[in-house]
Amino acid sequence: MKTGFLWIVLILPILTFSQKQDFRTIEEEFLNAFETLDIPDLQINYVDLLQEVSNEKNLTEQEVFFRGMLEKIKNIDSSKLTDHQWINYEIINYEARLNLERIRLEQNWKDIDLDDTKSIYTVPDGKNWYIYLLKRWVDAEVKPKELFSFGLQEIEKVKSNMTRLQIASGLSEEQFQEYLGDKAFYFKKPEDIQKAFEKTKEEVGIRSKNLFPYMSQIPEVNIARSSNQNMVQVPAYYSNNTFFYNVFDEPFNKRQLGWFYAHEAIPGHHYQSEVNNIIERTRIQGLFWYPGYVEGWGAYVEYLGEELGIFKTIYDEYGKWEWDLIRSVRVCLDVALNYYGWSDDKALAFWREHIKDQDDIGIREINRMKRWPAQVITYKYGAKVFLGFLQDAKSNSDFDFKTFHHKVLEHGDIPISIVKKMMKKK
Repeated sequence: MKTGFLWIVLILPILTFSQKQDFRTIEEEFLNAFETLDIPDLQINYVDLLQEVSNEKNLTEQEVFFRGMLEKIKNIDSSKLTDHQWINYEIINYEARLNLERIRLEQNWKDIDLDDTKSIYTVPDGKNWYIYLLKRWVDAEVKPKELFSFGLQEIEKVKSNMTRLQIASGLSEEQFQEYLGDKAFYFKKPEDIQKAFEKTKEEVGIRSKNLFPYMSQIPEVNIARSSNQNMVQVPAYYSNNTFFYNVFDEPFNKRQLGWFYAHEAIPGHHYQSEVNNIIERTRIQGLFWYPGYVEGWGAYVEYLGEELGIFKTIYDEYGKWEWDLIRSVRVCLDVALNYYGWSDDKALAFWREHIKDQDDIGIREINRMKRWPAQVITYKYGAKVFLGFLQDAKSNSDFDFKTFHHKVLEHGDIPISIVKKMMKKK
């Protein structure tokens, strides 16, 4: 028995080393081949995506490559790999399967005239294209029908929080809604908006140091009013180290200040993208980005309004739920328009059922969801997953925000389903 035990002890390190060495060869093969295969970039507009469908020769080469990758990693025991190799193993598996799904769709694609005023449901094999885009934008595990149900659940949850705040105000529902339109809640001068965001930046920066790792290494974020006409369909966005906000003809709602900034700047997109530059990410990770993680993170940090100091009054928090209701309704409508084939009129009727007196936003969002199928779901789904991690972590007596966020962020943006596996490994 002692001899046998000694043999096992000696052979295990050799097997583990062999697994790591074999996988290094697979990693190099994946890296060397991937960028030569003409894999299409992820396009936000589905018309742009379908116009880039590859020719038959490229598809055959891609299919052979991805099937070969799946065969090779079958012989790898991922438990014997280093942390970074494990991430690469999971991404290779994830990307190979998702690309094979895309290839099957492209092989059956017939060129037609495309019109992004109509949903992807209207194109040949449109429902299956939408299922693929859901996986590509949100996560490979998601399904349309389950997401529609998720959206309905979120609508009720958000409405419950809005009612809670209305009751806390001491006002009747009618009085509360009337008060929300009070001029005290609105900026009229663009310079006042800029000053308010700069103040929010200062306050959130102080609080974030106790909640998030790497804060001392994060470069300063700029704040500016947007002049980009291509981005007028969104209220705010992040680009090139700058948080941009849109100001239209109507007064700017102060209730949007805190969560706008948190989502787009710190600790949202600016912070998370800069963390990617600080941590050690693999070359394979550098080939991809995963919007379910990125947008999910941006939406998740909005829920930390108390900790970040952006919910100074119940009305500040109410502003977060106002937009959260829009996001929740969009989950249902995105699936309805692009998978179930709802008309614009039916979609707008659903919008009006849950959101009153905002038809202009509803029409804008319906058009957005037809042009950009699946994209709007990334916010709610990713946030749900991160909030689930947070709830689990808080059940531990030694819970600490900074430690928790370090675990979630330590490999940067990766597919949500891989993050789930990673959190279980810890």
